[in-house]
Amino acid sequence: MIDLAKLRHEKSPGYFKLVEEFRRVFSTVGFTLIINHGIEPSLVDSVFEASKRFHELSLEQKMEVELNHLHRGYIPINTSTDVNSRYEKVKYPNQSASFMMMREDSKEDPSIFLSGPNQWPPLERFREPLEAYHKTMKELGFQLMKVALHSVGAEQDDILDAFQIPTTWLRLLHYPSSSGSSSEGAYGSAPHVDFGCLTLLAQDDVGGLQVLYQEKEWLDVPCLPNSLVLNVGEMLHRLSNGLLQPTPHRVINHEMQERFSCPFFYDPNVNTTISPLRGTGKPKFNPICFAEFLESELTAGYSRHQTNA
Repeated sequence: MIDLAKLRHEKSPGYFKLVEEFRRVFSTVGFTLIINHGIEPSLVDSVFEASKRFHELSLEQKMEVELNHLHRGYIPINTSTDVNSRYEKVKYPNQSASFMMMREDSKEDPSIFLSGPNQWPPLERFREPLEAYHKTMKELGFQLMKVALHSVGAEQDDILDAFQIPTTWLRLLHYPSSSGSSSEGAYGSAPHVDFGCLTLLAQDDVGGLQVLYQEKEWLDVPCLPNSLVLNVGEMLHRLSNGLLQPTPHRVINHEMQERFSCPFFYDPNVNTTISPLRGTGKPKFNPICFAEFLESELTAGYSRHQTNA
């Protein structure tokens, strides 16, 4: 567990201790709980309440904002698959449904991949808490990116410019209970690593999230009130030249209880070139374009992006 009480006191001894702890955790386990993160519990509660009301809508109502080519909207169950899983054979689509929002742009810009406005259902007290939470989490993500860069000795502070207009995703996930499921071996979310930089997860108390420890055993991630789960993804792994680890994780649906979670993904601008930063040693990875990587990941994992509809 990492205490973020000194996150915004960059010259203090406590901040340097935080940086050291970040490196220790994410160069080994790659997953942790964070506390004293500054996100008001009432704001988190309002997002979960909005999520539950959305998922209670009829399928017909939810399909009015079905996922579009800008990757915004409702993602029905059985339409996303972690086909890139290197950890276990994936036979079925993920047994979860979700609503996806991203950065709110006034209009789509064809030169910027995934730019555009969000889709909003006609649901009271929905858009407002999501936008407030998105804004707060974006600020937290920026502060944590600075910690991550300090933790690996990166000498390129200009990489932070790539996070002035970041690629952000807030996903309202609903995992139904597995009772009566005919798909033995199906996952709520199949084993995978996240493809971006940072993931900040708010979850309820049902449980089901597991991480692969030292590539040997799956361990349950505890549910601690007022905490968030933090992990790093493939792009931060590359930026850090392999020093920070993207740990495989999965979700096992509960036999009798539904589960709700709200992951927030914090990534650089889509036009960023991802390559190991100066100060992290001899480069182990070739440069890649984040937009091109994203497009390949979304096409592989979502049926919506596999058509031109």
